[in-house]
Amino acid sequence: MVKKYDLEKEKTAINWASQIYPIAHRMLIGDWVVLPSMLNRTIHFGKITGNYQYNPNLENPYFHYRDVEWFSLDVPRDRFEQDILYSMGAFMTVCKIHKNNAEERIKEMYKNNWQVAHKPIPERIEDTEDEGIPDFEEYIEDRISEHIIRKFKGHKMEMLIEEILKAKGFTTYRSPEGSNQGVDILAAANTLGFSPPKICVQVKTTDSPVDRPTMDQLIGTMSNFNADYGLLISWSGFENSVMKEIPKQFFRVRLWDSAKIIEQLLENYDALSDDIKAEIPLKKVWMLNSED
Repeated sequence: MVKKYDLEKEKTAINWASQIYPIAHRMLIGDWVVLPSMLNRTIHFGKITGNYQYNPNLENPYFHYRDVEWFSLDVPRDRFEQDILYSMGAFMTVCKIHKNNAEERIKEMYKNNWQVAHKPIPERIEDTEDEGIPDFEEYIEDRISEHIIRKFKGHKMEMLIEEILKAKGFTTYRSPEGSNQGVDILAAANTLGFSPPKICVQVKTTDSPVDRPTMDQLIGTMSNFNADYGLLISWSGFENSVMKEIPKQFFRVRLWDSAKIIEQLLENYDALSDDIKAEIPLKKVWMLNSED
């Protein structure tokens, strides 16, 4: 690696080699592959179906590959216990997860429709050599996410979203619990809420990603309320049929998943009400931003 890429740091060469070698020689046909999504807070699962291949005619940089059958896509991160998320959040792209019987527990979840099987969780997190250093930013986000969905699942999530919108300067109206008007929150600019943009907000905290009919319903509701825009919020993310509509609905609808909610919470935290801050007590921590 040092000679091929003219690397100055031996540590970098070791890191690269420790990820490249397993792809070609250690991974076996039938092994499972875990891939955290870069688009939302979900995880994809696949199974290796082919041996290592090298094809110089493929698009750069995909000359080296293994065939993978992806059998479970967009599984919400909140389904997994914290120690498993901690392991899957390693900085290293390629590593093997050993801790706390993680592989066995994940396969049990798969058999149980991706729900946690009620078995005792090991008390101690075992040390391993090749699992990599965890991504602490992702770890912290997972802890915040776990706390929020425990405190605000269901109708209370609408309260949290309303508080975030108020902190952003909107005047809001939140439908009473149990109301079936097709809209959870109405929001508009300025003190009285008469100025554009006028927004219809739909909030979902179901365990499954939101589907296309839910988006279509929001678009219809926007017309009923003479709203300029729609904000569709789903803690568990969105099905592919919804994601494909993003370009078409770019000037009318925005989508927030749990990652976006947490982002907006952190950006507007200082302006939130004291009640919300008491429910979600956060503090800023400074860390050295260094690769060495």
